Amino acid sequence: MLGVWLLLWGSVALGGRADTAFLRRAHDSSGHCTYSFTVASPVESACPEAAGGVPELRAELAALAARLSRLERAGGSAPGGARDPQQVASAARLEAAYGELLRAKSRLEEEKGRLEREKEELGRRLESSAQEISRLRAARCPPGREGPGRDTLRVPAKGNGREHRPQPLTYQELQSERTEVPVSRLLEETALGRPGKEDSGCGQLVWVGEPVVFGRADSIAGKYGVWMKDPEPVPPFTRDNTWRVDTVGTEVRQLFQYEEAEQLARGYPAKVHILPRPLESTGAVIYRGGLFFQPRHSRSVARYDLRGESITAEREIPGAGYHGQYPYSWGGYTDIDLAVDETGLWVIYSTDKARGAIVLSKLDPDTLEIRRTWETNIRKRGVANSFLICGTLYTVSSYSAPNATINFAYDTATGTSRALSIPFENRFRYLSMLDYNPAERQLFAWDSFNMVTYPVRLSRA
Repeated sequence: MLGVWLLLWGSVALGGRADTAFLRRAHDSSGHCTYSFTVASPVESACPEAAGGVPELRAELAALAARLSRLERAGGSAPGGARDPQQVASAARLEAAYGELLRAKSRLEEEKGRLEREKEELGRRLESSAQEISRLRAARCPPGREGPGRDTLRVPAKGNGREHRPQPLTYQELQSERTEVPVSRLLEETALGRPGKEDSGCGQLVWVGEPVVFGRADSIAGKYGVWMKDPEPVPPFTRDNTWRVDTVGTEVRQLFQYEEAEQLARGYPAKVHILPRPLESTGAVIYRGGLFFQPRHSRSVARYDLRGESITAEREIPGAGYHGQYPYSWGGYTDIDLAVDETGLWVIYSTDKARGAIVLSKLDPDTLEIRRTWETNIRKRGVANSFLICGTLYTVSSYSAPNATINFAYDTATGTSRALSIPFENRFRYLSMLDYNPAERQLFAWDSFNMVTYPVRLSRA
């Protein structure tokens, strides 16, 4: 408002009468506050010379009041009053476009971060490859050119008469890596570890590659599981047939059959077998037309015939721990674990007599009769999983560490074990199944809903 009017009513004695007086407070033209006091004349009822100006003053005051009212309405409409619909729509479009730009910026920043991480990973791989090439070149130098001190990393040859002295664990791991991963032979024998190669020659495991994802379980029942191919299939089945069991649950009976791995990746089985007895954990394997598994709550192993769809053999493993007595470190009732390699069918377990150490038994695949047994010095609860290649047991150090290792090997031909340090990647941080397929020359694994394979490389024994 342009001014504030304050009226003060009072009585004053003028000429013996009481009349009304007025007090006015208002801003002048320069914006200062002024007070004016007026009182009616006790004699004159009107001012003749000013009478003509009263209507004009009143008209000016009315115009001023109208203008003030318009200004007040205009000022109040900005924050909360009605606006032009076109302006509202235009503002909404601008806000939507701005929001989309912000989202696009966020996506670009995420993509930039991903590319930078990939660049760093590629750089590490290139550096690792360069180091490997340098080691290969150094290894191919004549013995006389080897630098001083290299023999100190070598294990004395068997039968040379030198006494073996105990050494710290860290040194033993370095020693094992130097002797068990002879890089000088890798180029000459790369074909031996190539998947699908018909060469049946055996050797020592020297390298495990990065995991390759083939499929992913789509329900909680598939957090743990087992997937397999038959290295020695029986007609009508072939090496392309793939098998899968989701093992979360108390009544695990479903065996999914796929015509090929690509069908497994799409998640559509060709057939579902309902097992006569529920199986326990992730230790099952497919071999020579049969599913070999541990029936639930038992220390037995059984053979389910894939053609006849019935159990054809079952045998108890004497003294074997079961249902949580001697599992791998991740648990899951992995007390009894079946495995297949170039030499046949195996069962991995432990007993009270072995005090928790891993026990290996070779099985007859038709009758499940135990042919021979080995007792190792590797604690079963101390490793995450295990598998066999060419009659040698290999163990994994951790089921959840991203950079785990193949940390021990037990050779059934010599009855001796040794420490290793072969890198092994747990990409999804929960390895619940690991088996070797001698026909594929790959490791099959189940890692937190994901079905993956690992390429491997062997050197001549």
